[in-house]
Amino acid sequence: MYEQKYIDREKSWLAFNARVLQEAADNTVPLLDRLRFVGIFSNNLDEFFRVRYAAIRRLSLSGISGEKYLGGISAHQLIKDITEIVIQQQSESLRILGNIEAELESENIFIINEKQITPKQECFLKDFYTQKLSPELVTIILNDLAVFPILKDTLGYLAVRLELANDEVRYALIEIPKNINRFVVLPSEDEKQYVILIDDVIRFKLKNIFNIFDYKSVSAHMIKITRDAQLDIDSDLSKSMLEKIASSVKDRRIGEPVRFIYDNLIEEDTLQFFLDKMKIVETDSIIPGGRYHNRRDYMSFPNLGRYDLLYKPNEPLPVPGLSLEGSILEKISKKDYLVHAPYQSFSYLTKFLREAALDPKVTSIKITLYRLAKNSQIISSLINAAKNGKRVVVQIELQARFDEASNISYAEQMQTEGIELIFGIKGLKVHSKICVIERTEEGKNRRYGFISTGNFNESTAKIYTDVTLFTCHQGILKDTSKIFEFFDINYRVHRYKHLIVSPHYTRTKFIKLIDREILHALAGRKTHIKLKMNSLSDFKMIDKLYEASNAGVKIQLQVRGICSLIPGIPGMSENIEAISIVDNYLEHSRVYIFGNAGLTEVYISSADFMTRNLDGRVEVTCPIYDLEIKKELIDNFNIAWKGNVKVRYHSYKLDNKYKPKNHHAPFRAQFETYKYYQNKVAILEEVPQKVN
Repeated sequence: MYEQKYIDREKSWLAFNARVLQEAADNTVPLLDRLRFVGIFSNNLDEFFRVRYAAIRRLSLSGISGEKYLGGISAHQLIKDITEIVIQQQSESLRILGNIEAELESENIFIINEKQITPKQECFLKDFYTQKLSPELVTIILNDLAVFPILKDTLGYLAVRLELANDEVRYALIEIPKNINRFVVLPSEDEKQYVILIDDVIRFKLKNIFNIFDYKSVSAHMIKITRDAQLDIDSDLSKSMLEKIASSVKDRRIGEPVRFIYDNLIEEDTLQFFLDKMKIVETDSIIPGGRYHNRRDYMSFPNLGRYDLLYKPNEPLPVPGLSLEGSILEKISKKDYLVHAPYQSFSYLTKFLREAALDPKVTSIKITLYRLAKNSQIISSLINAAKNGKRVVVQIELQARFDEASNISYAEQMQTEGIELIFGIKGLKVHSKICVIERTEEGKNRRYGFISTGNFNESTAKIYTDVTLFTCHQGILKDTSKIFEFFDINYRVHRYKHLIVSPHYTRTKFIKLIDREILHALAGRKTHIKLKMNSLSDFKMIDKLYEASNAGVKIQLQVRGICSLIPGIPGMSENIEAISIVDNYLEHSRVYIFGNAGLTEVYISSADFMTRNLDGRVEVTCPIYDLEIKKELIDNFNIAWKGNVKVRYHSYKLDNKYKPKNHHAPFRAQFETYKYYQNKVAILEEVPQKVN
């Protein structure tokens, strides 16, 4: 028996982020998209330190070893391991970024610094600095301050060292403005395009900024702090949930520092000054880096009109039989439909809500909201419905991490418009993606609705793969209505005939489904398990999958992110294969397929196989009854499994080994999935009379 049973979830997550970095290094990815992956890598790492690393640090400081919770490794050792891995990854990201910049130069795109500015660019930058940058700059002289300023973890700073004529050293801090694009596009010269970072524009104007000082030398090096993002919700009964969350979000800016990154060329005395003043200690992650931090900003690098250096966008395809022109409710009343974003249009969801808002027969709309777009059409449709006299009930999750402020703003907006708000359940996040409307038809109440694997967010729907089931199945929607009753009266646990709902039933139901596959296998019947999810880290579910493997059940896992299960180990998991696809779209849908000896069952879900999803959140898993949709989801899974481009194996080595082509033609799952839906549209156009 192999000694190790599980892969530490934090190390597995860092391996996932390494896959993102692989995309930045992949020369088959368009150049400007490679820069975007550098930004995604950096943004992911920021969130990792704010959440996961911060939690382990709290465990370590508490004096608890944590081995029971961390799969056999102590919190103290895990902190050391993480820091070593991150330093290596940061070094690799700098190398990759340097290669990308060199390749951009071959395309006549130059990212320059303050020492490379031409006279023509100098004239442009002086005007830019005076008109736009200077009014936004916050500059603080630090030596004589009684209280050191609080550095925000969403910003980058320049640590400035001034050596005065009398040999006195003064230190200053310049906050890099957040509301100005980090990248300044300079005038083209000789058919060459130039970009400079705001950081270097500030360096270019350092003499101007500090001209009141008589100094011999001035230097500026970038630093960045990451803080613990845990929300501490107080128990003051006089405060509303809105007030409590809003207060906690404000307090987040003064959370404990958990990571400090600095330019490795910074002077030793400057570095020590900031470490001392900010009370950064060895238990924090202190990481030397390059000249620039907050590289997440590369996600917004200007396209410079060079669309040849970007992925060609695919237009979202129509769903056969479902029109954005006619009545969507009428279509759903006859059969179920599946929308697979971004391959198919997210507009069907907003169309559904807009139609419900105007339909005189619709009496109520109930929906859960987790993460929303900046200018949400979903919110506009719900407000429109309320203005038309519908009863609108919205469960909005105020503790959706890093979206709290946005959700608070939307909640206040909806309250003003008379929408009934539910702010969740103590101790449980509501992560389900459900909507149900009630419509009066021939004197009777009939329900329509949709259940999704992803957020109702127009922006992320362009890059996240998610599936949404539109249905008029009265049993499913009766269960959906019961969930809203649970939100309202949460001491009462409902029974559901169709839906699988966390935290009460999901774990036990999936264990029963796996046990059934085990019984089939032991009886000699052919059966299988195919699971697609974002993360797999719950030890009990992993043990159950090991048990199924040992019983002879063939298990295929598509796990984009964390995978604590170790596949392919004789005597433990020899019948389990596990892959991860990281490509242009973010694989986000959860689809669970159980062979059931030929009577295949298919489910879509908002829940991963993580302890928090199974036991600590309100999640919804929905069975698929429509045979066409069931086949479509199985086809999607099999297309992905056949992929041999952008596919990596999960293994105990965490080496992100690519799946070999083995003399087969390249088969890129996301491209092939789009072709799959193109073929569906082509068949519809050829035989329109067959689609009702």
